[in-house]
Order: sequence, then C-alpha cells, then structure tokens
Amino acid sequence: MESMTLEVVNDIYLDVLKEIGNIGAGNATTAIANMMGIKIEMNVPSIKLLEVSKLGTAIGPEDDTIVGIFLEVRHDIDGSMMFLLDIPSARYLVNKLLMTETPEDQPFGEMELSALKEVGNIIAGSYLSALSSMTNLVIVPSVPYISVDMAGAILSVPAIEFGLQGDNALLIQTEICAQVAINGYFILMPEQDSYKKILSSLGISI
Repeated sequence: MESMTLEVVNDIYLDVLKEIGNIGAGNATTAIANMMGIKIEMNVPSIKLLEVSKLGTAIGPEDDTIVGIFLEVRHDIDGSMMFLLDIPSARYLVNKLLMTETPEDQPFGEMELSALKEVGNIIAGSYLSALSSMTNLVIVPSVPYISVDMAGAILSVPAIEFGLQGDNALLIQTEICAQVAINGYFILMPEQDSYKKILSSLGISI
C-alpha cells in the first residue's frame, strides 16, 4: 500500500481500533458477567485517538478521585495501558463481587483493591486479545498496578513517560450496563515504534 498522510492513516487506524474495541467489549462482558454472576451488557460509546499530553483532562476534572489500573505491555509491541473507573462505579463492582454493601464514601480495603485489579486485568486482557487476533502480534501484559487518587495525578505518570516516546493514545470509553450504569475508560498507549508496527500489521504504510 502506498504511503498516506497521517490524517488518513489515523482515520483508518481508528476504524480498525473501533472494531477491536467492540470485540474487546464483548469478550470483557462475558468474562465479567461470569465473574459477578449477573447479566450485564457493555457498550463502547466512544473511541478517540488523541495526544498523550491531553490525557489529563480527557476523562473529566483533574481533581476528581478515580481508580486507575495500570499495566505495561511487552513483546511484539511495547507501551502501557490503563483502565479507569470513577469511585461510584468501582464501589458498585466491588460490592457485587464481594457481596458486600459498603458505602461509597468508605476507602477501599486490600481485598477490594485486589478484586478491582482482577476486573481491570480481565477488561484489559479482553482488549489486548482482540488487538492480538486482528494484528497477529504477540502482546503480553504485565502484572497490574492499582491506584486510587485524583485523575490528574494518575494520568500524569504515563502521560509523561510515554509522551516522550509516542504521540498518540487510544481512549475507549466503556459503559457497563447492570443494575446501574458503570462508566470506565480504557487507554492504550503504544510507543512510537509499536504504533508503526500495529499499522504495518494492518497493511498500512506511513
């Protein structure tokens, strides 16, 4: 395929990633529904390709407290990924998983954070599996790390680290529909060489 402008490449890339997002959401829905023992649906209302430097304000006010699950990605592509949840959504998931009724304003205990890490791991793994299947690339996630902090603080570390190596981040907003609507954000930040490798595996040259 002939080289194209970056704008055209990004449009094609985004179309492919939308499909990956939909497949990943389907995989994650099945896994989490089985884990929680309830019927749920997961929608992908929006997917954006944006500059890493703009992540800090992409999901809402920087001073809002959120839960962030962070993983590094290695092997055929390098980069990082995050799954973000607001506090009401995180508390709802934890209460369902552990069959508790802890109030929303209570801090998360060690067992609750472990449960949230597992949810983030399942959702991240579902998206990575979809990306791997479509690109035929081997993608291996690290053990997840979790943080409960202000959005600006959680997003500043990967924005600085990976902003130096790659310009683009994929932001997928997910909506889990159970008894209540659970809003989450999945962020994939491939390093610049890995971004090119993903495009090349899809037959796109730049």
